[in-house]
Amino acid sequence: MYNVMLVDDDYPVLELLSETIQWEKLGFRLMGMHENGWDAWEHAQREMPDILITDIGMPRMNGLELSALIKEVKPGVRIAILSCHNEFQYAQAAMRLNVQDYLLKDALDPEDLVQLLRRFKETMDGETQAGWETSRMMHLFGETRELRKEQTLKNFIHQPLLSPEKWRAEVSEYGLFENGESCLPVIVYLEDYRHVKYRFSSDQTLHFAVSNVMNEVLVGLQPRGLYVGYNVKASFLLFSYKPGLQSNIYDDAAAGLKMIQSTLLRVLKIHMSFIIGVGSDTPEGLKQRLNELLGSEEQRFYLNQGEITKKKSVSETENRQNLFTYYDQASTELREVLLGRQPAQTGDVTEKWLSKIREEKYPTETVKDWTLKLLLDLKLKLHSLQSVRPAYSADTLHKEIVDIDSLQALREWLNNHLESVFAAKEAGIGASKRVEVAEACRYVTLRLGSRISLDEVADHLHLNASYFSRLFKKETGLTFIEYVTRLKMERAKELLDGTQCTVGDICEQLGYDNQSYFIKTFKVHTGVTPVEYRG
Repeated sequence: MYNVMLVDDDYPVLELLSETIQWEKLGFRLMGMHENGWDAWEHAQREMPDILITDIGMPRMNGLELSALIKEVKPGVRIAILSCHNEFQYAQAAMRLNVQDYLLKDALDPEDLVQLLRRFKETMDGETQAGWETSRMMHLFGETRELRKEQTLKNFIHQPLLSPEKWRAEVSEYGLFENGESCLPVIVYLEDYRHVKYRFSSDQTLHFAVSNVMNEVLVGLQPRGLYVGYNVKASFLLFSYKPGLQSNIYDDAAAGLKMIQSTLLRVLKIHMSFIIGVGSDTPEGLKQRLNELLGSEEQRFYLNQGEITKKKSVSETENRQNLFTYYDQASTELREVLLGRQPAQTGDVTEKWLSKIREEKYPTETVKDWTLKLLLDLKLKLHSLQSVRPAYSADTLHKEIVDIDSLQALREWLNNHLESVFAAKEAGIGASKRVEVAEACRYVTLRLGSRISLDEVADHLHLNASYFSRLFKKETGLTFIEYVTRLKMERAKELLDGTQCTVGDICEQLGYDNQSYFIKTFKVHTGVTPVEYRG
């Protein structure tokens, strides 16, 4: 008997299929029904299904992400996509995950699913008789080939090239340097990794999805291209070509990159940027060019999202003043916005300085140091005004900014933290002239990880609870519960933006016993669920 999992956020559909289909008579066990991908994935980690029937558009985790995760653990799982979406890109993405069928709910007859289940059972029975290990070995061979290709390139880049001819022979299976061809290397950068990784749940799943799409697009593409992964944020495309006057390899490669770029955006909603290196007709030359591309951190930092450009050196700007010459001015402008209660102007101030940084192209490390100091000083100013413990240590912020590899990502990171600073300021933390209210605010801030009641705080202040409630509302404009909830939700946004904690972890860290209640509260506060906010 084979296990079947049903996943759909439309409960009537689950009810219809579970009651209409005679599962056991067909040789199946309905192991579970789930209304979102995340709950299904948690169940699947305890017991994997043989057949997954899932909707695409669901909260917390969509059907394609769920399919990729389950297929990663159990490659032989049968998958049927059940959805209202009939857009071509969904079908494309489903096919890349080797989904066996794609059924539209608005035209669904349960008998269609019965026939599909019978086909699944017939093929699974046949595999059992023929030996599943053969199919499994073929899948592993494909994965192993990709890993071997990546390791071959890494060894080539980072280890001495003792025998160019031996290396030529080793990479001949990948089609490099065939028949007098040269090779044009391109480094590929994944944009907005911090958000993308959450949509794919793991780096391995993300890598699997990108590799599949890349390899499919490259089939039949001219010039001929080879995709090789390098790390989670960067990879390589190697274009083979014969030098000549009749065509321009850079223009041809750029056209191919645009096609790859648009496909990745359409299918996976992923943005990629590219730096095209210099072509080479020898392994020694290619090794040098690949290392040059890996050393393009400065150029990469200033790439616009989706930019396709040639490799160049980032030269020092003549007569350029040190960025820290402008530090006091930038700090003063932001501080004035803070004290003036004008959060709408923060974007204008940050954009002004980030535009100057882009124009002058200051060294990346200098830009990061300058930005980190600016943010820390601003947070320190807020905390000194309000006598509260900082939510983020300097250590945490430093770790976050070290991992930022583009000005675009730096802009988002800075704006997120500044929004948090101003949200805290506008919430009225410690702003009251009444000592009792300021102390209550401080008490709450230090205990965001626990449940906090009005009676508890009133008792701490030796005040009547009813009197304290009226006093707090008069001074802050918020009820005490509204105030506590606002602070917790702002802290949740900081954790979603700046950490890899799961929604469940954040729920616990903020003292909520019920994750569903936490998610509903977050949505009321922000307009989106925690997963939607992060992704």
